[in-house]
Amino acid sequence: MVTCFHCGDECLDIKIEQDEKSFCCHGCKTVYDILHENDLGYYYDLESTPGTSPNSIEGKFDYLDNTTIAEKLLEFNDQNFQIVSFTIPSIHCSSCIWVLENLNKLQKAVQTSQVNFPEKTVRITFNAEEISLKELVILLSRIGYEPTISLEDSQKKKKEYNRSLTYKLGIAGFAFGNIMFLSFPEYFEVQEFWLDQFKHVFRWLMFAFSLPVVFYSGRGYFISAYKGLRSGFLNIDVPIAIGIAVLFIRSTIDIFFDWGSGFFDSLTGLIFFLLLGKFFQQKTYAFLSFERDYKSYFPIAVTRLLRSKSGLISEEQVEVYEISKGDRLLIRNNEILPVDAILIKGNALIDYSFVTGEAELVRKTSGDKLFAGGKQQAGILEVEVLKPISQSYLTQLWSNEAFSSEKPNLFQSLTDSISKRFTIGVLSIAVIATVFWLLVDPSKAFNVFTAVLIVACPCAIALASPFTLGNMLRIFGRNKLYLKEASVIEHMAKVDTVVFDKTGTLTTHKKNSITYEGILLSEEEIVLLTSSLRASNHPLSRALYAILDKNNIQTLDAFEEVTGKGISARQNGMRLKIGSKAFVEKDISIAAPISSDNLAKTAVHVSSNDDYKGCYIFQNKYREGVSEIFETLHRGSEVIVLSGDNEGERERLEQLLPKGTELYFNQKPDDKLEFVKNLQQLGKYVMMVGDGLNDAGALKQSDVGIVISEDINVFSPACDGILDASRFQYLTSYLQLSKKAIKIIKWSFILSLAYNLIGLSFAVTGNLMPVVAAILMPLSSISIVVFTTLATQYVSRNLK
Repeated sequence: MVTCFHCGDECLDIKIEQDEKSFCCHGCKTVYDILHENDLGYYYDLESTPGTSPNSIEGKFDYLDNTTIAEKLLEFNDQNFQIVSFTIPSIHCSSCIWVLENLNKLQKAVQTSQVNFPEKTVRITFNAEEISLKELVILLSRIGYEPTISLEDSQKKKKEYNRSLTYKLGIAGFAFGNIMFLSFPEYFEVQEFWLDQFKHVFRWLMFAFSLPVVFYSGRGYFISAYKGLRSGFLNIDVPIAIGIAVLFIRSTIDIFFDWGSGFFDSLTGLIFFLLLGKFFQQKTYAFLSFERDYKSYFPIAVTRLLRSKSGLISEEQVEVYEISKGDRLLIRNNEILPVDAILIKGNALIDYSFVTGEAELVRKTSGDKLFAGGKQQAGILEVEVLKPISQSYLTQLWSNEAFSSEKPNLFQSLTDSISKRFTIGVLSIAVIATVFWLLVDPSKAFNVFTAVLIVACPCAIALASPFTLGNMLRIFGRNKLYLKEASVIEHMAKVDTVVFDKTGTLTTHKKNSITYEGILLSEEEIVLLTSSLRASNHPLSRALYAILDKNNIQTLDAFEEVTGKGISARQNGMRLKIGSKAFVEKDISIAAPISSDNLAKTAVHVSSNDDYKGCYIFQNKYREGVSEIFETLHRGSEVIVLSGDNEGERERLEQLLPKGTELYFNQKPDDKLEFVKNLQQLGKYVMMVGDGLNDAGALKQSDVGIVISEDINVFSPACDGILDASRFQYLTSYLQLSKKAIKIIKWSFILSLAYNLIGLSFAVTGNLMPVVAAILMPLSSISIVVFTTLATQYVSRNLK
């Protein structure tokens, strides 16, 4: 097997030799030549076969000549100085980074280029007087790094990062460390002359350090508590705010009247750990997009046909939002139709798999209606627009209320529920204890009242959920399940119904199972078949050729490919036809005897000298572990398969999946959304597992939406999580871990309540010393963090 020196692909069609190296196509050889002409050969030293095969780009980026469209892609435009950022999915190694950051050596007009590897983007600064945006994109495409430019890019907004939590955490940590250092002499009651002399200075320094912590870092808790009280409920921030206020007031009184050093160390430590938990909870995967819609998939521009008064037709590139009803559009091969339209001219073979989930190509004739989102696979089409993009079938799916609704944070409501009872209990204990000491020893009443409120501050309870879920979020990410936020884990733990899409979710795009049904082909026929397939670019031809490529390839006497229908080839008096059933049967008097079981399946038919031979049946290749996943889920959950495909795979699925698995076929995107909604109305807690735009509504409507992706950096619809396809077999393990995470949180609640009871026993008896509070409060917070970290690591030990 010979592989390409540039991209590493097999040299199937042709093998080009140069400098004792092999290349699979002229594109890869051209990139090699470009790099070596510009002294960039080090690209290949960083990693073997680092490149990707360049795609055909002729006319593909003509819309960038339209200055209105080009300007929408620019981040900065000041006369000749322009900055643009592109998403480049093919960035995959250090060589890619190196060559993209050395673009200035390939094109002097490029001033700087900076790669963001996690987000697969490159930011380029260039001189627009020397190179246009279109020429820059063509340069990137020629070297194998074609940018992905979609409709979403025309409305791209600069990301805004809110760093206030980071600043608050930094200030609280700085103050906490310094106050702890200043408090050591007080803890151990060191009798030393100079320490006694400066004791009051140290105390007022601690007071000064605490001011920005309370009034800046901790103000969010006061605001949240106030909003909660104003709305008539006690959230977790109410007792926390009370604890912070009492700690600060009591500590200030202590140093003002020289009663002691106060609790400034406990105060700043409390706020620091609370903010650390919040920071941990907010941390997610910024390089993944969980809110993608059709704009990430649609082209930014399209070719519109204009007819002059004299009858001459001209073309212009316009942004898709400028398209109106009645416009005539030119849709080229492999282009996506962005609007609903009527086919006027051309041989339409539409791939709707990304919209409907149906893997079969759909043939359309003049006068038929075409829907937005389909990709043309058989040459050029002329269509007339029925509806603008805002009114198309696909965009109407996005107007469903499911896309605007937010999912509740379950454990926040549970924590608030505990907080309500906890706050009432603590205030009751504080009042009762104070009344008791007013009657027994009034001098202790104030100390007891403040001590109870201080030591009972539920910081450990507030830390239990964010640290447990944050740890689990990190563990999932390490194992290639990337969740949008920690609260998704809470929802996963409640799932009792799992709905799967079939195509692209249970099946893989990378492998196909091909079987032959019919009369055995002779060696001469197989050689002719292989030679014919080698000359075709159709996906099914390529898949079949990959299996037959070990045969002796010969030059054909005649070859004709009818786009979207089939191939006719002749050699040494033998005539072979390969393609659809209708194409092969055209010159045959006896109909092709194909089994009725295979009528609904994808097939490539073969005839030799007008005699029907048989057909190659293409069957989906199901992912590893599908049967095991369904068996495990069936023990405690309802499992359903929703597919946009026809029922051709029903029998095979019934054999593969456990008895009782519900199978639904011919499901449109809105059918899937309504199906999930109906399940929820029956009280089910639904997780939807899909892969494409056709699943977007159901993914958003479901309580948990997980997307299976062969490449996490390419398109995935709006979802709660993205699962790398290589980890599909661990789906049930992730669900089980989610349930274990909830148990850890509940045990953390019990542990934190135990600390509160110990502290209260000191407080109500009037024996709460500063050193006890200084040790007990940080200890409770630290122990919860340690417990949740160790517990989550332990329960996930078998996830490899």
